[in-house]
Amino acid sequence: MNQNSEENAIFNAIIQVIKEKKPQNVKQLTTLVKERLSTPEEQIIKAILKLQNEGKIKLEKQPQPTPPKLASYLKTQKALWYWATIAMAAATTLIVFTIPEELYPWIYTRYILGAIFVLWLPGYSFIKALFPTQAPIKTSKESLDTIERIALSLGMSLALVPIVGLLLNYTPWGIRLTPIVLSLLALTLIFATAAVIREHKAQKQKEKQA
Repeated sequence: MNQNSEENAIFNAIIQVIKEKKPQNVKQLTTLVKERLSTPEEQIIKAILKLQNEGKIKLEKQPQPTPPKLASYLKTQKALWYWATIAMAAATTLIVFTIPEELYPWIYTRYILGAIFVLWLPGYSFIKALFPTQAPIKTSKESLDTIERIALSLGMSLALVPIVGLLLNYTPWGIRLTPIVLSLLALTLIFATAAVIREHKAQKQKEKQA
């Protein structure tokens, strides 16, 4: 009976602390509960897990801290966009140079990836390099931030690709398939690399200020 009373006291203390203090993680919640009750930390954590499993409390999963080194950051989920961009650009370049225009139906893969390569990747990587953590116009909803990035990426791609063509026109290579594809590939790789470096620095700075 005393054990049940003690357990209920811990449960009530945990729920009350969550309502009043709004702790950021389990460690902080455990510390706040210990200040109210003379209960071992292990017993408090056990009670927290039990309440969470029963659905009476819900603790948000805390994001992992940003690794101090860029090489380690590139191995995290936050850098998946970078590898996806590089993979898409490399795959498109390979397909453009290996799949001839007469090869059906594989030619449609070349058309689809080529459209993404021209209309999306250069502008996306450029906007990401300029604004690594958020869109230039602050919005109250994450979905609007995503819509802004899509619109800006398309618009910037439509601006960058003609500039690349204009510059190539004044070079010995001219406006041909090979120099255009390689130029857009180089442009995407440079912007994406600059973007991931800036994103890593911004994330570290943000965590220091928090």
